[in-house]
Amino acid sequence: MNSGASAIDLRSDTVTTPTQAMRDVMARAEVGDDVLGDEPTVIRLQEKAANLLGKADSVYVPSGTMANLCGICSQTRHGEEIIAHNESHFYFYETGGFAAVAGCSVRFVPGRRGIFGPDVIEANVRPLQIHYPRTSLVIIENTHNRGGGAVWKVEQVKAVCDQAHEMGLRVHMDGARLLNACIAAGVDPTAYTQHVDTVSMCFSKGLGAPVGSVLAGDEETIQTAHHFRKMLGGTMRQSGVIASGAIYALDHHVKRLADDHANAKAFAQRIAQVPGITLDVSEVETNMVFFDIDPKWGPAKKFVRRLEKEGVRMFATGPQRLRAVFHLEVSAEQAKRAAEIIAGVLQQTPA
Repeated sequence: MNSGASAIDLRSDTVTTPTQAMRDVMARAEVGDDVLGDEPTVIRLQEKAANLLGKADSVYVPSGTMANLCGICSQTRHGEEIIAHNESHFYFYETGGFAAVAGCSVRFVPGRRGIFGPDVIEANVRPLQIHYPRTSLVIIENTHNRGGGAVWKVEQVKAVCDQAHEMGLRVHMDGARLLNACIAAGVDPTAYTQHVDTVSMCFSKGLGAPVGSVLAGDEETIQTAHHFRKMLGGTMRQSGVIASGAIYALDHHVKRLADDHANAKAFAQRIAQVPGITLDVSEVETNMVFFDIDPKWGPAKKFVRRLEKEGVRMFATGPQRLRAVFHLEVSAEQAKRAAEIIAGVLQQTPA
């Protein structure tokens, strides 16, 4: 078996480690006390992120989960309802915080690959009657993880937001991989974010920083988010050490996201030719590749274990479905090699 250290790790873009240049910057970071409000590097990151996202203010938090939860808590009240796609990350992977902490329910709307239109907003807002929860927030995810890294068109975001705002709702964008979407669409972040009320963005995925996300929005909402960050235990002390890594990532690792997209596409084009794999290459828009294997090769979880023995690590996301995610620690050559390893395993006798 290949050791974990030498394996090609495609489980997630969260597995990236700081580059040496990033580590050097982190080691020299100017620090203060973020709880007391005088952490200079965190302040600089929050200002930089707010400017990038076209918002009045932002708050730095330890994780994307906390960023989304602070966004929900700051824009809803207990007993209210959120409109979202049924495969949204905040619902699937964030431990039910929307219910346990924010006290909200979710009304699911349909949409292809996680993307829906304004018509479903109008159709799913609850009437103002005593029998129903009050609809208060719409959440969209860009890129959409379980949609295969799907990218929203700017016009789609605008249409959904216009409809939501017309009906008195606020809109939060789970933009954990927003910059992947921007690189793929060829637009600045504000092309999207000008339409939403709040937006989260993660530094520890494709951008390669070790820790943290940001929530951006208007000043009042972000001040409320600071309150919830404290409640959730997310305030940190000398957090400029990690915030400096996020600043470095914004300065040096954004344009190179295009390399991850190119590697994902090349990988997808190769394995799509392999008998036993079902994959629509046209749906590979960013750094994620989802594909299905023929049941004769056993369940996806078992196939993942076979791949790991050959030096490729990835996740099973369904009975026959696998996900490969490309990032700054996977070169073009490694992407090619991973595809060939998968092809080779599928040439062996089914387990």
